[in-house]
Amino acid sequence: MPQKSPQTAHYIELGGYQYWPVLVPRGIRLYTYEQIPAFLRENPYITDGYRAYLPSRLCVKSIFILSNETGNIWSHLLGFLLFFCLGVYNMASVLPAVGASREDYVIYGIGLFCFQVCMLCSVGYHMFCCHRSEKTSRRWMALDYAGVSIGVLGCYVPGVFYTFYCNDYWRQVYLVTVLAMILAVFFAQIHPQYLSTAWKRLRSLTFGLVAGYGLVPTVHWICITGGFSSELVQAFVPRVLGMYLIAALALVFYVSKVPERYFPGQLNYLGSSHQVWHLLLVLLFYWWHQSSSFLMAYRHSQPCPAPQHT
Repeated sequence: MPQKSPQTAHYIELGGYQYWPVLVPRGIRLYTYEQIPAFLRENPYITDGYRAYLPSRLCVKSIFILSNETGNIWSHLLGFLLFFCLGVYNMASVLPAVGASREDYVIYGIGLFCFQVCMLCSVGYHMFCCHRSEKTSRRWMALDYAGVSIGVLGCYVPGVFYTFYCNDYWRQVYLVTVLAMILAVFFAQIHPQYLSTAWKRLRSLTFGLVAGYGLVPTVHWICITGGFSSELVQAFVPRVLGMYLIAALALVFYVSKVPERYFPGQLNYLGSSHQVWHLLLVLLFYWWHQSSSFLMAYRHSQPCPAPQHT
């Protein structure tokens, strides 16, 4: 195998892309699906480009090489930067412009912070999943799932707060209920079988139910706001439906392993279902952030009606 610099790097061939030279730090190589340890065998349709057997130091260095995790790592690393910059911009410009209260700053901060935590947990897992210790890899996987739950919480908090802005009782009921559901998911992760392949569909179902629960406060809010004759309902419901459409599409890609299921070995590095899931998750969070901004601006421009006791 030709050497570029024996002390620091060497050239390797990547999967089916013969003679494609990629500069790789010494100690890192890519493996086929058959060569990796069993705990990394999640998707048989991704046949090559795996990192494995690496210490922590090389796991970090490997984010700068082309592997089948490169897209997963950088999509959410850039997603983190997006929500961080949005937070800085909103705190400095958007919120002062609408005369935001201290509560607005807290709610906005919680939502964007949750999105950033979700992105970083995902980056951490896809960076360290190739660790030589299965225990370490599993811990990062658990953190990744916890991050998704935190991201869902980041959607609920501003959504519930601003839709029930004029109804303190139901706002508190739904916020406490959502928090209890997220904590229940965290405790479920303690179960030794939670991260097993056998429980994969159950994990997907759990997150689907937690996300789908949002339809309950949405329907209730529509009823107490005046139904579809309300101008606010007409403006906001399409945003809610858009969020659920993105979420459903993301879940379909995540569970079905499409499109690589139909093109095994052809989408090892770019275009796999998990990469699509990552991009849709960033889009979903951004969509909901913009929708929450719309609701907040409306609440500051329109006074609350008489107190409700529904």
